[in-house]
Amino acid sequence: MQQIETYCFSPFHMLTNDASPQNGSQTAQVSFQSDNEQYFTLESSPATDYLVYDSPCTVSISSNRTPMSQLEAVSDENMSTAGRLMDVLEGMVSVFGNPIERLGAYLLEGLRARMLSSGSVIYKKLKCKEPTGSELMTYMHVLYEICPYYKFAYNSANVVICEAMANESRMHIIDFQIAQGSQWSGGLEIVGQRLSNFAASCGVPFEFNSAAMSGCEVELDNLQVRRGEALAVNFPYMLHHMPDEGVSTRNHRDRLLRLVKSLSPKVVTLLEQESNTNTSAFLPRFHETLDYYTAMFESIDAARPRDDKERMSAEQHCVARDIVNIIACEGAERLERHEPLGKWRSRLMMAGFAPCRLSPDARIAVKEVLKGYSKNFRAEEMDGASFLCWKNRVLSTSSAWR
Repeated sequence: MQQIETYCFSPFHMLTNDASPQNGSQTAQVSFQSDNEQYFTLESSPATDYLVYDSPCTVSISSNRTPMSQLEAVSDENMSTAGRLMDVLEGMVSVFGNPIERLGAYLLEGLRARMLSSGSVIYKKLKCKEPTGSELMTYMHVLYEICPYYKFAYNSANVVICEAMANESRMHIIDFQIAQGSQWSGGLEIVGQRLSNFAASCGVPFEFNSAAMSGCEVELDNLQVRRGEALAVNFPYMLHHMPDEGVSTRNHRDRLLRLVKSLSPKVVTLLEQESNTNTSAFLPRFHETLDYYTAMFESIDAARPRDDKERMSAEQHCVARDIVNIIACEGAERLERHEPLGKWRSRLMMAGFAPCRLSPDARIAVKEVLKGYSKNFRAEEMDGASFLCWKNRVLSTSSAWR
């Protein structure tokens, strides 16, 4: 296996620009370079360094004053300085543009919301209406088809669960996929009906019980585990929504893991974004968000045209809200709190779990998923877990526990 760099983070290069100002004044030149080598340049206020993201779609900001100082202005609540930068950037970003322009639009929305302290109404700050449960499922299905994030997760988890349940006559699968409570209630009914119909067509007795609640509200009685059932538990992209010890004294993140362990499941599957935005302060969290979502937006861009309305809606409703929440919110209002696999491993082992190495069939299933997508996607294995990568950046991980 090819060695993966630490979480495959794409590097940031901090370079000093010592160029002398022209005509006795200091100006900032902000340039966006797209895939077809077009440049969008705008003169702005003073700066000192520039950032370069190592990617085919790059952003470079060169001047005598770094955008870092502008981010620091937001962090320090220096409204006038931060406001000037945002006014400059507003004309350079677009939800209809290339990947970095689209990402920039949502990052800018998050910065504005942070300045306005509007975390409690953060999702309304995006200029689009709140989707219904069925609409949100439609947007997620678009992402499911154009990018392998969900297929990577579900296929690997399905193989692991099927292998664990191979000789069982009665099985109970607890899927914590639903993490947003009542907004998904319509979708829950749709999912339940589809599963019931499919089971009936196969002649398999089936029972579906939905629980429209936050993971923070889950207690033992909600899980309806019965004696004699072989139990499997699936955590697909949801545990990062659980507040940990840094947010709540109840530490629901670890509490839920301990609760599941008390049920003695045959297998637990964990599927999560490989990002570190949980405990980071604002500036490193912004860097991590920029790094992670640049790779994600590039991968989405490779699958659909830039004027594709379905892609734009899926980005707005399934991705942009997460970005804005990460940038704008703090404390209990910050719901998107990703952790890398190393931290999840520590939490699971503290709860009493032991890792299970993914089988050859699970690895084959993951590689089969990627055949229909860009060659820039690849799957890697390390320490018994599977990693979904876009170029040199890990996006998601899949691991199994008992």
